[in-house]
Amino acid sequence: MLKIGLTGGIASGKSVAAARLRELGAVVIDADALAREVVEPGTPGLAQVVEAFSRAVLAPSGGLDRPKLGALVFGNPERLAVLNGIIHPLVRERAAALAAGAPKGAVVVQDIPLLVETGQGANFHLVVVVDAPGSVRVERMVQHRQMTPEQARARMAAQASREDRLAAADVVLDNSGSKEELRDAVDRLWKFRLAPFAGNLARHRLAPRTGGPVLVPANPDWPAQAERLMARLRAAAGPDVLALDHVGSTAVPGLAAKDVLDLQLGVENMAAADRIAAVLADAGYPAWPGTAADNPKPPHPDRADWPKRLHGNADPGRAVNLHVRAVGSPGWRFALCFRDWLRDDAAARADYLAEKRRAAKLHGVDKSTAGYAADKEGWFTDYAAPRMDAWVQRTGWQPPSHTTGAPGTAQS
Repeated sequence: MLKIGLTGGIASGKSVAAARLRELGAVVIDADALAREVVEPGTPGLAQVVEAFSRAVLAPSGGLDRPKLGALVFGNPERLAVLNGIIHPLVRERAAALAAGAPKGAVVVQDIPLLVETGQGANFHLVVVVDAPGSVRVERMVQHRQMTPEQARARMAAQASREDRLAAADVVLDNSGSKEELRDAVDRLWKFRLAPFAGNLARHRLAPRTGGPVLVPANPDWPAQAERLMARLRAAAGPDVLALDHVGSTAVPGLAAKDVLDLQLGVENMAAADRIAAVLADAGYPAWPGTAADNPKPPHPDRADWPKRLHGNADPGRAVNLHVRAVGSPGWRFALCFRDWLRDDAAARADYLAEKRRAAKLHGVDKSTAGYAADKEGWFTDYAAPRMDAWVQRTGWQPPSHTTGAPGTAQS
């Protein structure tokens, strides 16, 4: 199933988006509703709350007196942490059970107000944030919730900042306008991204890529996008992931590139790569058929030394090449070294950009980017590899310290 995390600050319009997604066919799991359910009278959750805060938080009926409990924890981080420590695990357990019961191929949307605060983004294929400027949200709370402006701003201050929420988003739905405009945006998201993504995921199918190579200016958001995707891959593949890095042109600041993120996942060997292939497909990265090795580079001319598996994106909204290589192998080291060489050497960046532009111009009318990639191989072998090796000898380069694996140069 396609798992979507939906969030937004108070008065952002998240509930409108959730309702429209439900109308379009999504299975919507409301964390707020579950938070009420898990502390209904007679539940273990209510018993834990009473144990932590005394019977003073109970209403005469025996149920939870929410305003009284809210007054106890609001503005008190220690008490709020105690309450969250009770409620959040129970809500997650119940949400997981509901998601597990969803039909195969469903789009499951978990509506979670505190998704960012609780660090749950890696649990979903996509995080969708409903956003509106602070001034608009304050106005809505004053008009529709009978709050004073000061009360409204205090509620907003108790949540994640707008900047943190946007940083966690794969998709941002702007709700600074009318409800109808927000519903229209949800409809477009469903038609062009969520429904195709769900279909691809159910069939372990790659999202189509058509047309020749198009270079775009460097996007400063590429590294953050890569970090979000890598967090999900770590969560999905678990201990089989020995190293995970953002590589390729989009990992080099200021370098124009195709808008395709290249990620390298390091494993123990190709048996491990094959073992996690289905897991990666379920995470949104089915395998490209027929890719078993990289093209050899000096001084390892034997193709057998360059095994890899290549996975791509099921998400039609974010193109990704996921290269799965054995940690310490020539291909694994070459990818890391090439990235770091380009980051360090301005002349190398300029030369590679010129080569990319040459190849892109030559293959711009192609129906795919295969010819563009193949055409650059001579440049890598004859020009880049010797210069990169000289740079390694001069600088003493080793794989980044955060990367698991034995250190070594690009050619060792």
